[in-house]
Amino acid sequence: MAPAPPPLPGFLSELAPVLDHWGYAAVAVLVFIEDFGVPVPGETVMIAAAVYAGAERLNVVAVACIAFSAAVLGDNVGYAIGRYGGRPLVTRYGRYVLLTEERLHKAQAFFVRHGGQIVTVARFIEGLRQINGIVAGMSEMPWRRFLAFNALGAALWVAVWVGLGYFAGQHLDTVYPAVERSELYLLAAVGVAAAVLIIRRMRRRKGG
Repeated sequence: MAPAPPPLPGFLSELAPVLDHWGYAAVAVLVFIEDFGVPVPGETVMIAAAVYAGAERLNVVAVACIAFSAAVLGDNVGYAIGRYGGRPLVTRYGRYVLLTEERLHKAQAFFVRHGGQIVTVARFIEGLRQINGIVAGMSEMPWRRFLAFNALGAALWVAVWVGLGYFAGQHLDTVYPAVERSELYLLAAVGVAAAVLIIRRMRRRKGG
């Protein structure tokens, strides 16, 4: 028998029980419900599953196909909610999934400025990714047009993150230590900046 692959490092170890138990189903369910407005870590689980695939724990083609299908279906559910439920439904129940009136207004304004193309790029924008289907439905965007942009965006989104995750999974021994080092450098820089700001404020108070 081939030896079991080593345990995955860092934040992936926290998602390991979910992926170990549910596998592809975790990707399907979490990506699906994230894409019609529920704040769950769908994108994160998809990336973690791609890393699993790179470490030979899952099949990368299956991860990509499931994530794409779930993303398209989830956004279509969001579109239906926005189109047939409208603002009254979203206003009444949106607060339960952190969809406030202010957030919805900003998303609609952004959607109006950029048109249908925003459905494609919305996949890569945190916050907008979860509600772009709802906003498209409320704006009465033609469904076929929405479906085309939505599928294109899902394909690009899955290709980028699954590709990067798969590559990282194949090179865990070199990629993850480098990420850890960069995080340490970033934390150190933030700490220094915070110390400088505190010292400046203290000096101003003394001078005042």
